[in-house]
Amino acid sequence: MPDSKSARGYPDLHDHLEALDKAGLLVTIDKPVNKDTEMHPLVRWQFQGGIAEKDRKAFLFTNITDAKGRKYDMPVVIGALAANAEVYSIGMGCPVEEIGDNWTRAIANPIDPVVVDTAPCQDVIIEGADLVGDGHGVDGLPIPISTPGFDCAPYFSATNFITKDPENGIQNMGTYRVGLKAPDRLAVRMVARPGGAGGYLHWLKYKERGEPMPCALVVGCPPSVNFMSPQKLQVNLDELAVAGGLVGEPIRQVQAHSVDLHIPAESELVIEGFIDTEYLEPEGPFGESHGHIALEDYNMIMRITAITHRKNAVMPSIISQVTPSESSVIKRVAYEPLWTKHLKSDLGIQGVQRVVMHEPLTNLRTFVFIQFDRGTTRTEIWRGLYGAASLMPQVGKFCVAINDDIDPDSPDAVLWALSYRCNPIEDTHIMPYQVRGHGPKAEINGEPSSMLIDATMIGGMPPIALPKKEYMERAKDLWNDLGLPPLTPQAPWYGYSLGNWSDKWEKAAKRAVAGDYQENGRISEQRQRKDLHPETPVDQAPDEE
Repeated sequence: MPDSKSARGYPDLHDHLEALDKAGLLVTIDKPVNKDTEMHPLVRWQFQGGIAEKDRKAFLFTNITDAKGRKYDMPVVIGALAANAEVYSIGMGCPVEEIGDNWTRAIANPIDPVVVDTAPCQDVIIEGADLVGDGHGVDGLPIPISTPGFDCAPYFSATNFITKDPENGIQNMGTYRVGLKAPDRLAVRMVARPGGAGGYLHWLKYKERGEPMPCALVVGCPPSVNFMSPQKLQVNLDELAVAGGLVGEPIRQVQAHSVDLHIPAESELVIEGFIDTEYLEPEGPFGESHGHIALEDYNMIMRITAITHRKNAVMPSIISQVTPSESSVIKRVAYEPLWTKHLKSDLGIQGVQRVVMHEPLTNLRTFVFIQFDRGTTRTEIWRGLYGAASLMPQVGKFCVAINDDIDPDSPDAVLWALSYRCNPIEDTHIMPYQVRGHGPKAEINGEPSSMLIDATMIGGMPPIALPKKEYMERAKDLWNDLGLPPLTPQAPWYGYSLGNWSDKWEKAAKRAVAGDYQENGRISEQRQRKDLHPETPVDQAPDEE
């Protein structure tokens, strides 16, 4: 099947990387780089080193090693989805200022995908005995450790995880963290809280039937498809149809090799299998996008039935954890225009100029700033504040209205407005009954709310989700050796414990960076349980030692 851009009309990941290279936004690293200890810390420096967002780039690694000295043929690219807004806009095929309108049109005018008989993503098929043993299955893939020093294993982070509703056949695609347990076994974390993952809702239905859930972990889709999974679209809306709306034509998909699902034809890598609906297994620790280490939870087990990939596959990974990050840029450039449209067009609120979400450290969801024209009536301001806090239940712990002379990107300017333009007894409301958002489970007790919540640490908390100091320092030396731009470290630039970190997790993290994640998998396999709900913290499980 022809695989040129002209044949399909939309770019795949290879076309996207070529476009980034032409725009001067791709750095190719041919020097050997350790995926377990160096790769993510190296790219992390452009988020923690005082480099302006416009100067961030995608990094393509072509000479990959691991902690055991193994070498990998498949390249890894990090930052190719959203190192900055310009990278994202190239993937979207439109200027940054048109991204919001592009999303609105795509959601309103989806185009159903089409099925093809053959696809590049199935050039190479690995199954059966080739999935078992050291260096085989997922153990043969260059999957990085995102937060060396804390993560218990290599993790897939730039995921498009496909499941299907067993009742109506509608597929869902979400971004979930997926960690290695063995060459043919993965651990999957899907959001199980109200309003959480569509894949989790499917899992509940398969569990009720007493059947394992077929699934496909897709890595390296065309950019228009990759941007779907992080967005929170309504349940039963096929993400591939919205992706078709983005590019103006159907996305091509193909029947998966070993499970009854359809997958994007131009994917780089696909891992197929079934998720157990009876047993759960301890998963984590892992550095999460809310900026803390997610500690062990009991989560889902995926048994791998096949791995397929392109002959010249490139594996994307994503910088997440403490914000700013690639994960937060992906959301910010889509969320801010979405919120602005919601207030101005859907609710018809007068005086709204724009909505800005605070990104550094707070991960967008906590602080939402709404910029109003001077002279806007109090009625419209309060309609705007309640509208911003209501659009998505996990967003808007603090919603702040400011005038057009206040720069929402300047915390000092916002504090100035709060100091002199706000009378707390008159100008603040508390909005109860919010949904607990994305954050460390130790954050608060009781029902969440919006506005005026004490944010001081209550007891111990999970570690800061950054590589430990020694790995960041080693990566800084590597950064300098490569002749990359000067760094200006900004605190926090390395991870450290805040009290809730056990010797058991410390040992697991050390085994991971030594290349012994499978030992962690063997240990956690012995602790499998079938009497628990997904995302049950290990230290809260009954009878847990």
